[in-house]
Amino acid sequence: MNSAGDQLELQALPDDDWRLVTDGVMGGVSQATLSTAQHAGERCTRLSGRVSTANNGGFVQMTLDLDHGALEPARYDGVRFEVLGNGETYNVHLRTSDLWLPWQSYRATFDTQSEWRTIELPFSAFARYRTLVGLRPERLRRIGIVAIGREFEADLCIRNPALFRYRPG
Repeated sequence: MNSAGDQLELQALPDDDWRLVTDGVMGGVSQATLSTAQHAGERCTRLSGRVSTANNGGFVQMTLDLDHGALEPARYDGVRFEVLGNGETYNVHLRTSDLWLPWQSYRATFDTQSEWRTIELPFSAFARYRTLVGLRPERLRRIGIVAIGREFEADLCIRNPALFRYRPG
């Protein structure tokens, strides 16, 4: 955790390389769109759609593949981004090179509201999902923002994704 006087250090992530993935890859029927939007004069990436649990589905997500030529995730404490949404709860899913099966990930949740807020999720906040391997940040390959697990309308905007750490001031 950070304390008064600590200095925030950020490693910006590409803000325009998000991709849309839905449960259609496994026979689900959830629908979503991914677009560039403007909110209060600020550019963001918007994920919107309907999550359906029909046909054993139940997710829509926006994913960001990481280029390790420019990043050193192990130097950082976690994932940070700004979000504006519809009041629903969403997940962040991390994938590493240790995970081979598509359903494996490391997961943390966050809530949205109708105003911009900053989310900081330390790597220690991520729980293993269907894997016995612990999260090793140096092997981080993908970040996903996910609407999952229940029937609901997904609508959120993300901007300024980054890796973060606090250094003693």
